[in-house]
Amino acid sequence: METGGKQYRVAAGDRLRIEKIDAEPGDTVKFDRVLMVTADDRVSVGKPYLSGASVTGEVLEQGRDKKILVFKYKNKSKQSRKLTGHRQSFTDILINDIAFKA
Repeated sequence: METGGKQYRVAAGDRLRIEKIDAEPGDTVKFDRVLMVTADDRVSVGKPYLSGASVTGEVLEQGRDKKILVFKYKNKSKQSRKLTGHRQSFTDILINDIAFKA
């Protein structure tokens, strides 16, 4: 499946940390951008997405990662240092079901 500009390989019961989506903990979310489904030794690949395929999950938590420091520095220059921080927001989800109509 694809969400937040990234691709994820998921199965029912997987817990996944994705880019932040607008949902509250306990809400059910549906992802329609499914790229590939494997079931009963059959592989279905979309161009680019499969129609009739969806992944449903439950939002467990909304949060923010640990802070990372970004340090920019130019060698042999005066006054050219910059230190900033960044905390990426995320949504933690539990994959409940993968539906596909062939």
